[in-house]
Amino acid sequence: MAYNLIVPAGGPALRDAATPPAVNFGQVAADYGRYRAGFPQRFFKRLFDDAWVRPGNRVLDLGTGTGTIARGLALRGCQATGLDFEQNLLTEAMRLDREVATGVTYVQGKAEETGLPARSFEVVTAGQCWHWFDRPKAVAEAARVLTPGGRLIIAHFDWLGMRGNVVAMTEALVETYNPDWRLGNNSGIYPGFLADLLEGGFTGLETFSFDVGVSYTHEAWRGRIRASAGIGASLPADDVARFDAELAEALKEGWPVEPLVVPHRVWALKGEWAG
Repeated sequence: MAYNLIVPAGGPALRDAATPPAVNFGQVAADYGRYRAGFPQRFFKRLFDDAWVRPGNRVLDLGTGTGTIARGLALRGCQATGLDFEQNLLTEAMRLDREVATGVTYVQGKAEETGLPARSFEVVTAGQCWHWFDRPKAVAEAARVLTPGGRLIIAHFDWLGMRGNVVAMTEALVETYNPDWRLGNNSGIYPGFLADLLEGGFTGLETFSFDVGVSYTHEAWRGRIRASAGIGASLPADDVARFDAELAEALKEGWPVEPLVVPHRVWALKGEWAG
């Protein structure tokens, strides 16, 4: 089985290495691949049950990260392409794919300008990443690469902070180390994304959501947070180490029983492109 990485012309120079972004998931690729739980099986089942995705569809997964959606769809009979800007994440995605032989093709590029041919995919997906894009440009690019009647699917899989739970404690600790972090206290519902699709000319909008508990050992929860935007992807290594040690102590003191069961919410949106 082949594992392909395609770098469009100019790909490695898309960003000046001397001016890294405020958030860089590439520097936490190993933790990202090991500890960030991918979308649950129920999510993929719902996509196929509702015919948002069909076996054999050509799918482009924007912001693929370590390839969890691309891999999940490929294992269910789709021809999947995963696109991400960060080479380290794509390398980790290909390592994970070798364990299950999916044959996903990975492309280094930007969601707003993929460099891929027009009308070449029946489905475009974006999991846990739409908020990082220039959203109007990403909508327009999705429309460009979709075939007539194609679908754009935006999905999130977010932990839920509630009074006194481990998420609330962790988010408060993140904010002490990174006051600029603004992704906490999240409902896991994104009404603004519906406006993105409507304004971009998509029709037939549908959504679904459901809640699940995800089990983490202390080690896994710490790894999950190190791989987050607020910590490992944005703080210096020394600060990450101090944060990790403090989180470990807080878990031992307040949540000594393992595994932790952390509430999460899956939310998904689909729009259709008439072409």
